[in-house]
Amino acid sequence: MGIQKAQQEVDNWIKEHGVRYFNELTNLAQLTEEVGEVARIIARRYGEQSEKESDKDKDLGEELADVLFVVLCLANQTGIDLEAAFNKKMDIKTKRDHDRHQNNEKLK
Repeated sequence: MGIQKAQQEVDNWIKEHGVRYFNELTNLAQLTEEVGEVARIIARRYGEQSEKESDKDKDLGEELADVLFVVLCLANQTGIDLEAAFNKKMDIKTKRDHDRHQNNEKLK
């Protein structure tokens, strides 16, 4: 599924199942919360923290999808074509960073 289609699916879901979009500040708070849940899983599963028994069944993919959902909500409600913005960002990064990391000893 492309990004534009995903934005449309989120918009349809909000219209069919939600009352309305939460305001932008509420969605920012939700995004922060969801990113925190991703961070918790990664810190405990892949980092040095011990994973709690209650966290072992948490699905990283589901938490990343929660982040994506809120990002798509924010894009929709602020009139951002996220696919166009992403494509533009990839062009910028490709031109700017093409050789940037090639000689980075930390990455070898």
